[in-house]
Amino acid sequence: MGKYQKLLQELTDAHGVPGFEDEAVGVMKKHIKAADEITYDKMGSLIAKKKGKSDKPKVMIAGHIDEIGFIVKEITSDGYIKFLPLGGWWGHVALAQRVIVKTSKGDIPGIIGSKPPHILEDEERKKVQQLKEMFIDIGACDGFDVASLGVRPGDPIVPDSSFKVMANPNLYMNKAFDNRIGAAAAVAVINELAGIDHPNTVYGVGTVQEEVGLRGAGTAAHVIDPDVALIPDVSLATDGPGSSKESSGRIGSGPSITVLDGSMIPNRKLRDFVVDTAAEFKIPFHFAALDRGGTDGGRIHISRAGVPALYLGVATRYIHSHTGVIHKDDFENLVKLMVEVIKKLDAKTVASFTNR
Repeated sequence: MGKYQKLLQELTDAHGVPGFEDEAVGVMKKHIKAADEITYDKMGSLIAKKKGKSDKPKVMIAGHIDEIGFIVKEITSDGYIKFLPLGGWWGHVALAQRVIVKTSKGDIPGIIGSKPPHILEDEERKKVQQLKEMFIDIGACDGFDVASLGVRPGDPIVPDSSFKVMANPNLYMNKAFDNRIGAAAAVAVINELAGIDHPNTVYGVGTVQEEVGLRGAGTAAHVIDPDVALIPDVSLATDGPGSSKESSGRIGSGPSITVLDGSMIPNRKLRDFVVDTAAEFKIPFHFAALDRGGTDGGRIHISRAGVPALYLGVATRYIHSHTGVIHKDDFENLVKLMVEVIKKLDAKTVASFTNR
């Protein structure tokens, strides 16, 4: 079993779409062993504090704990559920997938359906099915009272998937790697710092509601007022068929150091510091850029007077779907890199990131 397999399995198996992260937050809290204090902001983000030699600089590690999912919009007269997305979904990857509707009476299995392709007009077949044209079937049938199941508008809906080690034992497969990877990294770094001198205080954060607007990152950063931030999240794996052979985003090539995403240009001095640290400790990495989409860094780096911030990724196949794939070594090297960086983040070094 990989060093962090249990942590990743339990976190990704947990349910926690935006606004309903309690179960996943509970799993995160369970695995944090070395924190000196655990608190929450008023949005529900978990903040685990690990004291070092000094109260400052304050280092924030922000991994969002929510996953993409859906929410019940209405129940039709014939017992089907119409739903809305929580986070970004492409119609192709949602259709015909199993889901779990979480109600006050318990979990209910269902499947996402739409008009059968056999009766679509030719022009309709060429189009990606839109979520508004889909429904969730939880057992609608003449003579069965779906209303008795207790489904209500506002109930969360999660992808039905479970953790698997693939035939290649280095690869893990499950939902919610986006971004339980980041939450797991925050946990792992806090725990790895036990018994290690570090010239700062570290805050490992499981932020809520990232997938619907980076919301928890904003409130958590306001509470912590960090001096520097590392944002572990998924990055795009670009090693599948159809990708360029020269692409750097291959799983197994180490964590990504991201030079740009749709929400943030990273602090260049912090970026170079992390690159130099990776080289010093011979930790493999690759560069990545994401011109669309963003991370919690988008909110954190503009919090208060501004925060030097950098997004570090784990290349992940099939993000924003029911199942993603990662390489365990990439996650382990991400944790190793962040620990080595944090051990060097003293007040003088952090000040140098914003000195002009």
